[in-house]
Amino acid sequence: MSDYSTGSPTTPTSPTSQFSISSAITQSSVNITESSVNITESSVKTTDNSVLVKIAANDLISNANYVYSLLATFGLLAGCFLLYSFIQTYRAHKRLAWLGCLLWVFCGFQLLLLLLSLHTVAHRPAYLNTTALGCAALSFTINIASLCGLLVLVLMASVVTFDPPSNHLLRKSRVCAALVGITSVLISLVLAGIRGPRGDLQKEGNCLMDPTTDGVSYAVARLCLVFLIPYILQLGLLIGGCIRQRESNGRFLSGSEEGPVFLAVTGFTLICQLFYSVALLRGALINSERQLTFHQQAFLSVSEFVLFSGSSVSLLLVLFMHRPCRESLYGVIRRLRDCCRRPGPQPNRNIIAPHIEITDTLEDIES
Repeated sequence: MSDYSTGSPTTPTSPTSQFSISSAITQSSVNITESSVNITESSVKTTDNSVLVKIAANDLISNANYVYSLLATFGLLAGCFLLYSFIQTYRAHKRLAWLGCLLWVFCGFQLLLLLLSLHTVAHRPAYLNTTALGCAALSFTINIASLCGLLVLVLMASVVTFDPPSNHLLRKSRVCAALVGITSVLISLVLAGIRGPRGDLQKEGNCLMDPTTDGVSYAVARLCLVFLIPYILQLGLLIGGCIRQRESNGRFLSGSEEGPVFLAVTGFTLICQLFYSVALLRGALINSERQLTFHQQAFLSVSEFVLFSGSSVSLLLVLFMHRPCRESLYGVIRRLRDCCRRPGPQPNRNIIAPHIEITDTLEDIES
């Protein structure tokens, strides 16, 4: 009994079909290799481009840092000299005009802002590495100092406009100090509440004064509370002062030494605050949709330098435009020039001092 195979017969493969199959496999592997190489090359090119863009953005921040460092140096020197001039003026007169006192207080807050801005000079193009709580405290302090300076300008505008009498509340130092301090702290607390705690407060990371990650609401609140309200008040007071002085045919702002200085300072700080507030709002709007590019982050860093440069320029404007400060500066330069001048040969002079002798006679003594 014989066995039969029930499977289907296998057809032998020809050499031509085997060669075509192997060539197709080889071609597909070559295509896969070429595509992987193209992907690798494109990723390398993208990485190189991002590195070049980051380097260009850091160069922009570094150049702005150099310019601001020079400006901040002049501002610190001007602030120290203004402090010296204030002490000398107070010691000489024992009393200062109220506008002069407000101007000195404004210069003190601008000097404090300059000192607080040194963290940007020390770390840029990188950022200060600290805890979230420390970064929030730094931002809170900067907001208070900036608001105090702006509110002092509002007080100066009110004094220039209404010229209140000496017994008025706006001329009492304690009332004005309490008003400025409490208002600044309350506004800064509102901004800190809108900003809110982000995660672990003890976690260390990059510190930004006003990060765009805080949202559009924080940028809008800062624009309204720190920029719009103080300058709208100043503008309203100045317009009211112009109308009031026009009706009385008097001189407005030009009648005092502090008037032109006040206009120059408030105009420049207006430009710096506007630039920074608009840049922060623009960055927050972009960050709500997508991540900021390196150039956009560099623009925000430059806007911080512009904000702090308002303090330096304000101190320089006060030094060169305020007549008592300018005269004090000229006096110091004159004394330094006299000290550095070499004494020349002195001619021989025969000076005979008069000798006066008074004698009392006997008659004078008896009388």
